[in-house]
Amino acid sequence: MDADQLTERLFGSTLGALDVFSIHLGDRLGLYAALREHGPLTAAGLAERAGIAPRYAREWLEQQTVAGFLEVEDAAVAAEDRRFVLPAEHVGALADRDSIDHFVPFIRVVATAASRADALVEAYRTGGGVPWEAFGPNMRTGQAEGNKPAYLRQLAQEWLPAVPGLVETLDAGARVADVGCGEGWSSIAMALGFPAITVDGIDIDAASVEAAAGHAAAAGVGDRVTFRLADAGATATDGTYDLVTAFECIHDLPDPVAVLRSMRGLVRPGGVVMVMDERVPETYTGRPEDPVEQLMYGFSIAVCLPDSMSTSPSRATGTVMRPSVLRGYAVEAGFADAEVLPIEHDLWRFYRLVG
Repeated sequence: MDADQLTERLFGSTLGALDVFSIHLGDRLGLYAALREHGPLTAAGLAERAGIAPRYAREWLEQQTVAGFLEVEDAAVAAEDRRFVLPAEHVGALADRDSIDHFVPFIRVVATAASRADALVEAYRTGGGVPWEAFGPNMRTGQAEGNKPAYLRQLAQEWLPAVPGLVETLDAGARVADVGCGEGWSSIAMALGFPAITVDGIDIDAASVEAAAGHAAAAGVGDRVTFRLADAGATATDGTYDLVTAFECIHDLPDPVAVLRSMRGLVRPGGVVMVMDERVPETYTGRPEDPVEQLMYGFSIAVCLPDSMSTSPSRATGTVMRPSVLRGYAVEAGFADAEVLPIEHDLWRFYRLVG
């Protein structure tokens, strides 16, 4: 791109960054939720419902309309009389936490990463890292809530059935180990979809394990889904699980080979080991051709690579883990191959580790 195109691109990026910040405010303060439940609202009405200062409410509402996220019923009336609406077609992305379109959690992740800019600068200078827990609860909940709708709507319904014979095994009552389970929504989704199974979720983050147990109890599966705080790479391998999964976590691990080796030891002979990770292009081209690749590199420089490098030694994989890299890790861990499963998804690629 030429200089003018670059300037235009950077201007648009600046607008986008400010959108991220404004949406993060709306999420954290419950402004979209208040508009969804009680709108249309004036600035004073929003301030009262959400518990914020009226002048800030007015500025945020006006910014949201010029950005195109909200609508104003009549812009010509006095400022204090203007009533603002969250359009029905925007509810899913901005206010409905159960919608498959809900995007606010990913914005929370970006905003939270930006808040740790000084720590990231220091990590880049020293070769150190920024551990997951240093990003605080907004990073953890953003990751969990971002993936939750897809897990609950697609994991048991579409993704697991893509593995030949697996549904029959799960329907008959199987043991499942969910490695790197985070706040547990993948474990819960499997238990909800297959009432005969039991699931053991494993994660190294204490806050995630605690939250996961609460989510499972609230979902009514606490009797069949348990969570334990453990390093998956050092987990005892008893070879009794019918299905062992790792959803969107292998690229974050400082030692992915050790974890894959443990997963191989956890599964019974003839069982299934399934990995979900980012759907990036198979090769690096150095050209701006794939928006998903751009997105994943963005997450990598700000979150995933610094998290992985906060432990030493580290493979320092980064978010952009191409299929050849995962296959290499799988073979090193004792598998024969990592087969790509025929599951279509814009963001994620699914593998069955065999042998």
